[in-house]
Amino acid sequence: MSKIDFDPRCTPARPDLADIDLQGTIHATRYVTGERGRIGVACTGLYPQPDATQEMQTELLFGEAFNVLETTENWVWGQAMRDGYVGYLARTALSDMLEPDHWVSALRTPIFQWPDLKAPISGFLHRNSWVNVAETSDVYCDVGPGWVHKAHISALDVWAKDFINIALSYLHAPYVWGGRSSSGLDCSALVQNALFACGIKCLRDTDMQEETVGEKIAFDGDLSTLQRGDLLFWKGHVGIMAETDILLHANAYHMATALEPVDTAIARIQSTIGPVRTVRRLP
Repeated sequence: MSKIDFDPRCTPARPDLADIDLQGTIHATRYVTGERGRIGVACTGLYPQPDATQEMQTELLFGEAFNVLETTENWVWGQAMRDGYVGYLARTALSDMLEPDHWVSALRTPIFQWPDLKAPISGFLHRNSWVNVAETSDVYCDVGPGWVHKAHISALDVWAKDFINIALSYLHAPYVWGGRSSSGLDCSALVQNALFACGIKCLRDTDMQEETVGEKIAFDGDLSTLQRGDLLFWKGHVGIMAETDILLHANAYHMATALEPVDTAIARIQSTIGPVRTVRRLP
C-alpha cells in the first residue's frame, strides 16, 4: 500500500460521509453513491471547507468531471475525477454537459460569441479544459459557452509530444498558490498541466508527484548528471530541467514561472527549504 492510498487529500471520506466504494474499508456514518457533474466555468477553486476565504487547494478547469457526494445550498463536496483531489467547490461551478470529445491544447483560447474572428468574446478557456464539439463552422467549433478556433483544440486521443515545451509555454505566468490555469499556477500544477497535455496521468501536489511520477534516479549533487526533462524535488517544491543547466519552475521568489540557472536556484532554495531531495525522470 503506497502512502498515496487513503491520503485525505484524495480519499472521498469524512467521519459522517464517504463514497460507497469505500464501504468496508474506511468507517463513516453514511455511504453514498456520487453523482457525476462537470465544471461549467473557465476555472474554479477547490477548498478544504465550504468557505472561499480559505486557502485554495487546487483549481478545476472547464469540462473536468467531479463526483458529487454532498450538495448544500451553495456548495458541493466530492472528488475531482481527473486527479482524485477531494474538497468543496461552489455549486454554481457545475453544469450538465455532454461527454467531452476534445481538449483545449492551446495555452488559452478565446470564446467567441459567434463563429467569426471579429465577434466579441465572453472569456477564455485554459489548456487542458475538456469540451464537447456540438457544431462546426468553417474554422470554429461550438463548445457550449461559445465558439473556439479549431487550431486551439485537439481530439482526446491526440496529445502533445514534449511536456517540457508545454511547460515552457507557461513562462512568465503569475505564481498562484493552488492555481492550475494559464492565468496563474503553482509549481506542481506546472508539472501536472504539462504532463496532462501529453496524456500522462499525474497527481496534484509535490509530495505525491515525488513518489509517483517517472522513475527515481540517483543524485548526489553532481549537476552534470541532470538531463532535460528531469524533475527536481525539494520539500514542497518541484522544478523541471528545461535544459541540462536551466531550471523551469513556478515559484514565489519570482512570483512567476521562470527560467534560471539550476545551480543558482539550488543555492537559493537550499538556504530556505533545504537541498534537492529527489530527482525523477520520465521515460
